[in-house]
Amino acid sequence: MTQKLIINGGNDLSGEVTISGAKNSTVALIPASILADSPVTLEGVPNIADVHSLIEILNDMNVKTHFEGTTLTIDPTEMISIPMPTGKIKSLRASYYFMGALLTKFGQGVVGLPGGCFLGPRPIDQHLKGFRALGATVENEMGAMYLTTGEEGLQAARVYCDVVSIGATINVMLAAVKAKGRTIIENAAREPEIIDVATLLNNMGAKVRGAGTDVIRIDGVEEMHGCRHTVIPDRIEAGTYLIMAAAKGKDVIIRNVIVEHLESMIAKMEEMGVPLEIGEDYVRITKPEGHLKGVSIKTLPYPGFATDLQQPFTPLLMMAQGESMIVDTIYPKRVKHIPELNRMGAKSRVESDVILIEGGTRLEGAEVVASDLRAGACLVVAGLISEGQTEIGGVDKILRGYDHIVEKLTALGADIYMEERDDSE
Repeated sequence: MTQKLIINGGNDLSGEVTISGAKNSTVALIPASILADSPVTLEGVPNIADVHSLIEILNDMNVKTHFEGTTLTIDPTEMISIPMPTGKIKSLRASYYFMGALLTKFGQGVVGLPGGCFLGPRPIDQHLKGFRALGATVENEMGAMYLTTGEEGLQAARVYCDVVSIGATINVMLAAVKAKGRTIIENAAREPEIIDVATLLNNMGAKVRGAGTDVIRIDGVEEMHGCRHTVIPDRIEAGTYLIMAAAKGKDVIIRNVIVEHLESMIAKMEEMGVPLEIGEDYVRITKPEGHLKGVSIKTLPYPGFATDLQQPFTPLLMMAQGESMIVDTIYPKRVKHIPELNRMGAKSRVESDVILIEGGTRLEGAEVVASDLRAGACLVVAGLISEGQTEIGGVDKILRGYDHIVEKLTALGADIYMEERDDSE
């Protein structure tokens, strides 16, 4: 069976949508929870494919889990250390957070190399550099990482990240929480998800200071205990719905938003002429009176314009008048959505990794395929503004990161549904 997402474009969106917990936080919070010696309860967990993959990995390691609604309870009291199967790892990039967590918990771990969306080179050398600095031995055999610590366990160290990496910052944090002494991570990533993970670790008894700045200090502790923690709202999901509302909204309210997390994107929307009303934990978007204006976008590490919102934002620029340009400094090869949009009638091209867009074009429904998670979100936005029917393949990529996207868009008035097709026909 293959799934296709079918969108009949043109409907105006109105009503309210509530944003789920952050995918990029949750996929780190779940591995972090195994460091406790009693159960951890996470609230606001999104119901997405990545979460179910992580739960399966936990169950394989004899960790008891209970997931109901948006509450996930993780009980690691009878956990055992086993080599992590590559199959589940391959489908899930964030499985690499088990490297830092298993090193701390058991002093060893075998983790298959991570998968997820292919966005060009995303090396894990900064993670490994951090583990080695803390005294771990790391060996790559047959596509799996074998991690061990000496008899002394992990020792605190100064770790300088050569590039700003969310994954490496979190992984070194997980490895350092029980290391003897004070670990200092320099040139650390500053994303909200890092603050969220640090908050959980501190609630569990860790001593992490400076998360959200570029220097994080961690004093090792002997033990960590269970706690309750609420996941922050997903800023990328919130941004995606803001884009959809700007593209086709008559009057849409997006709730459960931390507006500060989206300031750079909101500033670009204001520059384009999108009418925004910003509340304490919501944003309201109404229909613009005139045409939107084209703008230039450059993605940067937080608090700059998020690379994960670059692709969903692209169709909005195609509606705007004038020319627009996108430069993705984080993942320059993140351009696979452009040929798909051109099949729908867009006038855009890529020149030496710079996306150039001629605005004011009408998109028409077509058969397209999502190459990765955010390209999938981009095609959903394009389908909503197109004339006629859009069929999107590669739906599993979209379901990796958007909780109940069909239900949420249907509630706003979109004509969207999932179709299962029998491949044998």
